Amino acid sequence: MDTNLVVRALGALAHDSRLAIFRALVVAGPSGMAARDIAQRLGISPSSLSFHLKDLTHAELVSGRQEGRFIYYSANFESMNGLISFLTENCCAGDACGVAPANQCCGDQK
Repeated sequence: MDTNLVVRALGALAHDSRLAIFRALVVAGPSGMAARDIAQRLGISPSSLSFHLKDLTHAELVSGRQEGRFIYYSANFESMNGLISFLTENCCAGDACGVAPANQCCGDQK
């Protein structure tokens, strides 16, 4: 994974609202959630939510899709798994250890 993208992703997640949004989208799975539902669930104003979603999208952690009048956002599980793999690739001083592979996330199931 590109180091610049890792830095953007970690920076995006280093805010309590963005972290809460991302975690809610991970729970929602590949189908994602409508922006209004995210705002309601987390108690974030629409303008703040838009700002935070833009930052998460720029970091490639979240993607949006238009369905009628609504925009549905979902976690980018491939990017999330890449970030986790990048952070753990040298764990245990390079020796095999008990860290579960990141690709076991439900986002990989279609």
